[in-house]
Amino acid sequence: MELAYTDKQQAFRREIRTWLAANVPAEPLQSFDTAEGFRQHRAWEAKLNSGRWGMVTWPEELGGRGCDLIEWQIFEEEYWRAGAPLRVNQNGIFLLGPTLMEYGTAEQKRRFLPKMATGEEVWCQGWSEPGAGSDMAAIRSRAERQGDHYVINGQKTWSTRAVWADWCFGMFRTDPASERHHGLTFILVPLNLEGITVRPIPQLDGLPGFAEIFFDNVKVPLDCRLGEEGKGWKVAMATAGFERGLMLRSPARFQQTAARLVQLYRANRASADRDPTVREAVLRAWMDAEAYCLTTYQTACRLNAGGKIGEESSTNKIFWSELDQRMHETALGILGARAELWPHAPDAGDVGTWLDGFLFAQSGSIYAGANEIQRNIIAQRMLGMPRA
Repeated sequence: MELAYTDKQQAFRREIRTWLAANVPAEPLQSFDTAEGFRQHRAWEAKLNSGRWGMVTWPEELGGRGCDLIEWQIFEEEYWRAGAPLRVNQNGIFLLGPTLMEYGTAEQKRRFLPKMATGEEVWCQGWSEPGAGSDMAAIRSRAERQGDHYVINGQKTWSTRAVWADWCFGMFRTDPASERHHGLTFILVPLNLEGITVRPIPQLDGLPGFAEIFFDNVKVPLDCRLGEEGKGWKVAMATAGFERGLMLRSPARFQQTAARLVQLYRANRASADRDPTVREAVLRAWMDAEAYCLTTYQTACRLNAGGKIGEESSTNKIFWSELDQRMHETALGILGARAELWPHAPDAGDVGTWLDGFLFAQSGSIYAGANEIQRNIIAQRMLGMPRA
């Protein structure tokens, strides 16, 4: 594969690098799983959008730059190189946004996308339910059509960012007689409606990164439906494809982690080389991150030519989630006993944020569809293997 950038792409890289150098906060923002950190990140989203960097692939009339996926990847590389803040509205801009582009009406695009890009409206997901975690076809929450509204009853759980989010997108069963992936409808729900209760769920670090959402006779207008009634599975699979295969976890995220891992190894080489497998693990991490980057460029080229993200998004999801876990495990091995210290501890030294990253990486094999489920998809849909 020959990777060469055009003059236009190189100029685009210089533009975003210059803007980020002038605008990225000098000090890290607080965690967006705190009230103040959420406010800070929402303000950053607005500032980012003021330079039309909120979501570069969106059309200019909706606040974007009309960039293709190669330019998006260039943007992500510069964003992560600059150490810019994490995107608090990633569920919206990376997942729902592209889905709206494909299935939304013209009015829905005008209504939701600009406010999504500015951070004025932050979104959470409404996928998982008690008894229907990674198996979305087992969803039981109901949406009954009554006149010009749906009346929703049920419960969603493990909804990321739901504690302070403004809207939720999810699937609800509109045909009570349906089973599995039939009779489901994709609905956008404002979280300030009467009958909605949001109950925080603490993460490993104690912060409320997740929440349960309870729906008790919640009335949602019909124009909040995305796609056709009863055809929500198709819409949701488009969203899941973006989540697993391209948009949610750009290669630049893992390339930066790999680069930090190399630096950590070099700084601790005398002790790290006592175990010959450590050097091999660091090299493998760097090569895997580069391989994922090149594969994503290849996918972006195919999509730019009119292709689609298919079942191979499941292979991507397994690869980046397990790569993230291996890199952080290797880092903790290099740090030894110091790995258990938080960065502010007196003897922390160069532990940085490796422990925090390790804890978060454990969720990577669960969210966006558990890796066990993704392996079943690969076996059945890509390899044609029979069900067990």
